[in-house]
Amino acid sequence: MTDPNRHSLLEDAQGIAYGAGMAAFAITILTHLGLVTGQTAGLAVLISYATGWGFGPVFFVVNLPFYWLGYRRIGAVFVLKTFLAVGLMSGLVMLFPRWVDFAHLDPVVGAVLFGAISGSALLALFRHGASLGGVGIVALYLQDKTGFRAGWTQLLVDLVIFAIALALRDAVTVAISALGALVVNLVIAVNHRRDRYVAT
Repeated sequence: MTDPNRHSLLEDAQGIAYGAGMAAFAITILTHLGLVTGQTAGLAVLISYATGWGFGPVFFVVNLPFYWLGYRRIGAVFVLKTFLAVGLMSGLVMLFPRWVDFAHLDPVVGAVLFGAISGSALLALFRHGASLGGVGIVALYLQDKTGFRAGWTQLLVDLVIFAIALALRDAVTVAISALGALVVNLVIAVNHRRDRYVAT
């Protein structure tokens, strides 16, 4: 008998595909505007800007060290789903510029769109037992080991990333980028409630 509180394999596949696809589109908006963001994606964006390497391969490689912690902290199924999501997103980021072109995109509007689209992408991944890896896994691990709140770890990492961004981008661009990061976090904070959505 099918458990109504669990997703089927097909439901997981479409959720991960949607999440990875929308995340890739959001990064396409972000990098088109030369903006930055937080977490692991933000680190990959900064490396990409500083070196000229493509975001997709950088993001894929940056996430590799975190899978072991994800396995230890959450389990093999989570790691497998996350690996698939990260791989799909990394590939799609390289393809989207061939499919989408922006004749004009206001940076402030673009930052808000990035935040909203990224937030919906992450919600889809969370609800299907996946993520885009990285800092969130480390934050949960440190919380387990030391009691230091995961949210504080993520905030501190974001502050460091945005401080580094000031060396690569002007203050206005970084401020607009911070707006996008704020929108991402608001979308997740308002909509990600395990007590209201229990399927995994």
